[in-house]
Amino acid sequence: MKNSIFKSFRFEIVLYSLLSLVYTILSEATLFFGIYLVYHVVSGGENNLTDQEKIGNSLNNYILDNGAALNRYQTQDSQGGFFDPNMPPGKGFIFVVVSIALIVGVVLFTVYFLLLTRKFGTYLEKIAGGISVISAGDFNARIDIDNDDEFGFIASKLNQMAKDIEQIIENEHKSEYTKNELITSVAHDLRTPLTSIIGYLELVSDKEKLTPDTKQHYIEIAYSKSKRLEKLIEDLFAYTNFSFGEVTMELSEIDMVKFINQLLDEFYPSFQESGLEYEFNTNLTSAFVAADGNLLARAFANLISNAIKYGRDGKSVKLKLRKENNKVIVSVTNYGNLIPEKDLQNIFERFYRVEGSRSSETGGTGLGLAIAKSIIQMHGGTVEARSDFDGTVFEVALDEKKEGMEE
Repeated sequence: MKNSIFKSFRFEIVLYSLLSLVYTILSEATLFFGIYLVYHVVSGGENNLTDQEKIGNSLNNYILDNGAALNRYQTQDSQGGFFDPNMPPGKGFIFVVVSIALIVGVVLFTVYFLLLTRKFGTYLEKIAGGISVISAGDFNARIDIDNDDEFGFIASKLNQMAKDIEQIIENEHKSEYTKNELITSVAHDLRTPLTSIIGYLELVSDKEKLTPDTKQHYIEIAYSKSKRLEKLIEDLFAYTNFSFGEVTMELSEIDMVKFINQLLDEFYPSFQESGLEYEFNTNLTSAFVAADGNLLARAFANLISNAIKYGRDGKSVKLKLRKENNKVIVSVTNYGNLIPEKDLQNIFERFYRVEGSRSSETGGTGLGLAIAKSIIQMHGGTVEARSDFDGTVFEVALDEKKEGMEE
């Protein structure tokens, strides 16, 4: 905490102590001065007596003086001497007066100090009340910060603590919801092909009712469903590893122009099977990035597979590569059905699929794009999606690496 000394609790205590002392001195001075005035007002009244009263007083004084002369030799003080009323006050009288002054001063100082510092007590009660509310589980509660001293610092830290705990609890709830959603999605996607496999195998087991061709057809369907089930399990393991940071990268220098051309050659049969044409446009002869070739191949393979699955109606898939601001940017475009704006925001979430995409032909595992995003982010890159009448575009941006540059 770096507050000014003039805004600190310690400075305020010193200030209020000095003020209490000043108020005490002024009050005592006023009190004794008032007593002094009263005494002189009373003694000064004797000057206004009538002549008859003065004669009476003179007679009384004569009698008292004679009596005092006699008593002067008979009255002893505490020290063994004789008491003389006309003598000035002794040390005992002064001690009594000083003691009374000190006692009155202590009482006045205490009263003034408590009055001046009562706001500290009030604020401490407010902080204690806030702690009680927060400890009872109400993490939305906040303590008002009245000033910039140590109490305000404590209140701000308590508010921050409550906010952090509230965020932790909210994250725990989200995590629990996500876990339940994951289990539900996995169970659904595992059960669907497994149910088909079991059903077709049961049909194949009935040898009497099936022709050899029909049996072979059912076996092929069960095999394709088994491969889909295998793909889902592989993607689940891959996504889990990426999510928990259990994947290590072996970086090397990769020429993205050659890399994309090689990937497209591998996907040639898939393009042919889906009746799609493909184009790769770039004005660059080379574009280097530092990446793990196997992981990056998996990421772009998922993007190209996605374009093939959902771009069949458009009859073509286009890839473009360019450089911009020391970035190597690769876009994959298909011309199938448009993706609604509300779905674009969630398209890279695991198990998220656009409404209507859960079909036997196009329904994938729902993990491909999530895995692609995780891999690209591991490489320090970004991937974005947009969909309009110019096509559905997935654009990847990676940091450019100059050829021969050391990592």
